[in-house]
Amino acid sequence: MTEDQSGSGRKIKSIECFFDGCTEPVNPGGYAGYGCVVLMDGKRIWEHSGFIDKDPGTSNNLAEYSGFLALLEFLIKNRLNRKSVMFFGDSKLVLYQMFLDPSIGRPWKMNGGRYFKTAMKAKELLKKFPKSKCEWIPREENSLADELSKAELLKRGVVFKIQPE
Repeated sequence: MTEDQSGSGRKIKSIECFFDGCTEPVNPGGYAGYGCVVLMDGKRIWEHSGFIDKDPGTSNNLAEYSGFLALLEFLIKNRLNRKSVMFFGDSKLVLYQMFLDPSIGRPWKMNGGRYFKTAMKAKELLKKFPKSKCEWIPREENSLADELSKAELLKRGVVFKIQPE
């Protein structure tokens, strides 16, 4: 994939990325799914979902970070990291640890946790995105990624107790 994806010489105007994670039937310690979607100039060019098996270390934060990390890896692989990229998610933890919390003007601290290794990998890759920004959105506005994250659990027969299907 290149800047001129259509062969028309047209420049990319916007890249919007959505991510989400879901852990069920308990958090932490349940099964987790994550989903992410990339829109280029309003058109879906890529979507991905993944599954994390049940483990005491599995948490919703790990699932959210796994979706965010998958986005970063896709964008780098396709040389889209030098473009203006807007990340959307309903996880304030991920967005405000990776970027800034607008209310305090600095990123949130990372004190460890079940997601720490994945977060540190994402933080390192994010350095390759000089023009990136983020925006927190409510779950209702994150349906593209939310559906993908839940689909991974549904196809494995996981019973939902925390979030609605």
